[in-house]
Amino acid sequence: MTVYVALLRAINVGGTGILPMKELAALCSGLGFNHVRTYIQSGNVIFDSPLGEDVVQQALEQALDKKMGKPVDVLLRTAAELGAILKANPFPAAEPSKVAVVFCSGNLPKGWLELLRIPGNEQVQPGKKEIYIHYPEGMGKSKLKLPPSTGAATARNINTVAKLLALAVALPLT
Repeated sequence: MTVYVALLRAINVGGTGILPMKELAALCSGLGFNHVRTYIQSGNVIFDSPLGEDVVQQALEQALDKKMGKPVDVLLRTAAELGAILKANPFPAAEPSKVAVVFCSGNLPKGWLELLRIPGNEQVQPGKKEIYIHYPEGMGKSKLKLPPSTGAATARNINTVAKLLALAVALPLT
């Protein structure tokens, strides 16, 4: 059994992609995922499954496409991966609400950082499949745009990542 954290892109943000978390939890339970829990209204769901990552992701994306009437990108991480991501935070002294982890669908391409233009005081550090960004003035004021080569991606602040990890490790395994 593997504990997964699924991060849905563009759900309940700015009035688009409205999906109540009760419906997301029911959808995941209907797919046979166990111990399903959601966290806040931005498309975070934790569950365990005996299925492999690719099968879980495909099943969840297909079910969301059918429910929402449009594709919804799903970025999956295991509890262990989430722990490593949190531990690797290159901005541990920064205010947690001003540090975001951008979860990407795959490894960042070579030379990715050189393509990035940073218009403000943001600090950016790439990980393997994640990008860490410190927004000293706050995320809402930033003009930073990630290059298209990033692929499908969704961001969560460090506080949310820590809470998702806590929920994932507390999940009872069957």
